[in-house]
Amino acid sequence: MSDLYFGTDLFGEFDRLQQQMAQLFGGFPSSIRASRFDAFPQINIGATNESIEIVAFAPGINANELDVSIDKGLLTISGERKSTQPDTGSETRTYAQERFAGTFRRVIELPDTADSDKVQAHYENGCLSISVGKRESSKPRAITVQ
Repeated sequence: MSDLYFGTDLFGEFDRLQQQMAQLFGGFPSSIRASRFDAFPQINIGATNESIEIVAFAPGINANELDVSIDKGLLTISGERKSTQPDTGSETRTYAQERFAGTFRRVIELPDTADSDKVQAHYENGCLSISVGKRESSKPRAITVQ
């Protein structure tokens, strides 16, 4: 027999467990955008000798609703993801919602080697790929020793 007893209010027990976990780990962010770790959209950043490569994972968004801009060395990705919740007149009750809906804005500081005149962006299958070219003066080059 198990020592674990939930009683009749299972959701009440889940709330109690969540409060205990929050005390143990110092609390959880109140929303997906409240924590830097859970920022939306999530991104990967890398570099080649020719460019800086950024991939933003933004599923469920129309490419026409994404805004990408560069100003003073800052790359900004912004837009809005629509909610897929049923109408408020529906009798569906929501117990948990993990999918973020609403406006978002993500700002990425680019290195000094980035050339804001050489930017390409492509959105496919929920991934926004941005390639920012590097300045010619920052690219590796061989130097002849005399």
